[in-house]
Amino acid sequence: MKVFAAAAAACGVTGFAAYQLQARPAHSHCQVPCGIYDDNGRIKQLREDTLTITKAITQINVLAQKTDAQSLNQSVRWITTKDQHASHVITTVGEYFLTQKVKVVDEGEAGYDDYVKALVIHHRVLKAAMKTKQTVDPKAAQELAHEIDHLGDVYGAH
Repeated sequence: MKVFAAAAAACGVTGFAAYQLQARPAHSHCQVPCGIYDDNGRIKQLREDTLTITKAITQINVLAQKTDAQSLNQSVRWITTKDQHASHVITTVGEYFLTQKVKVVDEGEAGYDDYVKALVIHHRVLKAAMKTKQTVDPKAAQELAHEIDHLGDVYGAH
């Protein structure tokens, strides 16, 4: 850690910016590929992430009506939690589903239309997850849940 701090300082990066640059463990599926897939489990986790995002949005909106320091503290914590779960959705869709499960089909080959449809569904989940980071509108979480349901249909997860 001291080595990292010295290197960051040498580049003119200090304080919180240096802290954010520190290496952190990744919590995603491997990229070996290992061949160990649990699509239903991943979809279930995405749904749980969405429930957490929904609860966070509700709590942020409640706490926004208050002006005390404790409410501000809790609001920040809910915002952080909301963003972490949205990031988990994005990472899971990108690193597990798109890179491990969706197989490229070239235009003109059999299955190309299904490939494009799959890409669209995955992209909609990514976009909806990003939107939950940008807003505290409950409709954003509902849209994410809706798109994850479509993704679940692709993988037979109910």
